[in-house]
Amino acid sequence: MTKVIVQHNVADYDRWYPVFTENESVRRQHGATGHSINREATNPNCILIVNDFATLEGARAFSQDPSLPQAMERGGVEGRPQVWIVDETEAKRY
Repeated sequence: MTKVIVQHNVADYDRWYPVFTENESVRRQHGATGHSINREATNPNCILIVNDFATLEGARAFSQDPSLPQAMERGGVEGRPQVWIVDETEAKRY
């Protein structure tokens, strides 16, 4: 499974989250199958999102979607996000 991992800081999580939710259709359009949102324990406005994609092509297309900069601006994303596209090698729960 291919994942797009995005880390960024936001001005206010409660302002950012509705915009992220509204953007689900864009993720699905590119073949997203799910996501998880993680917040830094000592800074809840530092967010790490792990988006799951069916294909590498879909992950790449999503990461280059022209609507993302405007959505990030509306959500109060501060600075440039860090983005990684990875293939999951192993996942295990304990």
